[in-house]
Amino acid sequence: MKSLIENFPNQLREAIAIGEKAKLTPAKRKISNLFISGLGGSGIGGTIVSELVALEAIVPITVGKGYFIPKFVNENTLVIISSYSGNTEETLQAMNLAIRRKAKMVCVSSGGQVAEIARKKKLDTIVIPGGNPPRSCLGYSFTQLLFILGFHKIISNKFKGQLKASIELIENEKKNIISEANSVTEKLFGKTPMIYATTYFEGVAIRFRQQINENAKLLCGHHVIPEMNHNELVGWASGSERVAVVIFRDKDEYARNNARIEINKEVIKKYTPNITEIWSKGKSQIEKAIYFIHLGDWISVLLAEKRGVDPIEVKVIDMLKGQLSKL
Repeated sequence: MKSLIENFPNQLREAIAIGEKAKLTPAKRKISNLFISGLGGSGIGGTIVSELVALEAIVPITVGKGYFIPKFVNENTLVIISSYSGNTEETLQAMNLAIRRKAKMVCVSSGGQVAEIARKKKLDTIVIPGGNPPRSCLGYSFTQLLFILGFHKIISNKFKGQLKASIELIENEKKNIISEANSVTEKLFGKTPMIYATTYFEGVAIRFRQQINENAKLLCGHHVIPEMNHNELVGWASGSERVAVVIFRDKDEYARNNARIEINKEVIKKYTPNITEIWSKGKSQIEKAIYFIHLGDWISVLLAEKRGVDPIEVKVIDMLKGQLSKL
């Protein structure tokens, strides 16, 4: 897993090249909304992208992480099917439902049943390299989503320069990223992590939580500011020193959110001294997100090493899929 994380900048480069060469076709009808279907490591890219482009996208974006699709999906909907293996059970059902609704569809996959169905139905498909854990290939799916949105003019093409700037950023910051990852790992070791971020970086917080879940084999929580100020902040009355808080901070954050974070810290300090802030680097939202993602990935794998667990192994998920296949 560590080598895959180290290769993240090159993965992004390859993903850009794949996106540039993708053979997509224009929608026959005007696109009125967008639905992205994907789960786990294949689906988190949709969550992150939907937030990063929320203030720019010209149509509403909904992300689905289950078997079904919203009623609004129709011939005017762009549906993106994201399944790294191409065999994700829930996504396959959502795909078939979208086909019945005659939605404009684009599939992102390394193969499997998704690619086979797409070939038979003559759906637009972007093929990405397979053979690795889906969560280690976020760079591929994340990037293709941006290219698809750009092609259909849902967002502008400025993301291309921002992706390239992101690669340069994490390469230039490599030593600092690993150093900070080691520092944060020490603070999280032996604790239950709780991750906080503001609204448009919630997907990044979810990604970090998922990486800690799968790589470090730890339970981990997350919440978003300001929403947590309306519920979870009260729950800190039962907090303890066994909880370690990580807050994603952004120097360009909305002032009211910054004020909330500072007040939150004062409340949380009454129950645990373990509060760590991770500050963004980069200019655009995409650069900041990729920086956070890469740093979080490093923390998760270093935490796995410190705990003496294999970051690749996910036997319990394999067991679940095996049991479901028998039903």
